[in-house]
Amino acid sequence: MAHTLIIAEAGVNHNGSMEIAKKLVDAAVDAGADIIKFQTFKADKLVSKDAKKAEYQKQNIGDGNDSQYDMLKNLELSHENHQMLIAYCKEKGIRFWSTAFDFDSIDYLHSLGLNLWKIPSGEITNYPFIRKIVQYKENIIMSTGMCVEEDIQNAINVLNEFGVKKEQITILHCNTQYPTPFEDVNLKAMLTIKKNFGVNVGYSDHTRGIEVPIAAVALGATVIEKHFTLNRNLPGPDHKASLEPDELKAMVSSIRNIERALGNGEKKVTASELANIAVARKSIVAARSVKKGELLTEDNITVKRPGTGISPMRWNEVIGTVAIKDYSEEEQITL
Repeated sequence: MAHTLIIAEAGVNHNGSMEIAKKLVDAAVDAGADIIKFQTFKADKLVSKDAKKAEYQKQNIGDGNDSQYDMLKNLELSHENHQMLIAYCKEKGIRFWSTAFDFDSIDYLHSLGLNLWKIPSGEITNYPFIRKIVQYKENIIMSTGMCVEEDIQNAINVLNEFGVKKEQITILHCNTQYPTPFEDVNLKAMLTIKKNFGVNVGYSDHTRGIEVPIAAVALGATVIEKHFTLNRNLPGPDHKASLEPDELKAMVSSIRNIERALGNGEKKVTASELANIAVARKSIVAARSVKKGELLTEDNITVKRPGTGISPMRWNEVIGTVAIKDYSEEEQITL
């Protein structure tokens, strides 16, 4: 049975608070996620001081401050914060991970030995950023929000240029609108990516609810990434498009059920339904009393449950033979 890697994306939903960050770790553990992921950046390295917030960020925060720089500055995790979270994740038995957004952060995450890299949607067209990550030749998960296939191919070319093998790459279909309208999900594009680029695929979800990531697993996603929060009413850019803890737990449980339900593709009778064969199938029986030696015809035989006698699929084999004994009505015919 395939195991889908489920990434509980805490992102910046800690709001700069280690107390909230640790509670997010607890929620991810309780939900059964494989990884909890944060974001590593320095606002000074990431964004210009005059950069404006995205429209959804303005709506979700609603503080009247349009500065993306000010928003991100308040959401930075210090190196000490990282060490605290890594230790706490280890204590709780969940894998810590983070996305870097600038060169210094890449260097820092490399020093932590996480051995897995995320190329976020916003950096997929950033050649220097990708080049710096691929120098380590470690496994890469790459999101593709705001992309056309040419963007994906160009990024893969960089990965290949520096020796990253195809089996080390997982590409996540993604839409970067928070929340993503269902009509914009285009989940079948994940299958197109898999077919056209020959890599493992997954889905990074920003829709409301849990239906779409569950559907993605049914379609073959090997990785699911989903934002979560302690409370959607908390202030911050991503809370509104995030799952709350009980929803995250329901998503993980549903995905695990889908994994079991997918099976191996072989059509066979399962152990759970073996006993139903006799109950639900039918046998050839006498439609009325039949005397020994009487010719069996469509007038004196029929089919009825249970399926413990001759299968109706042998109907033509039975028709035209003679009764080898007297049969009462509904008695199973024998040959």
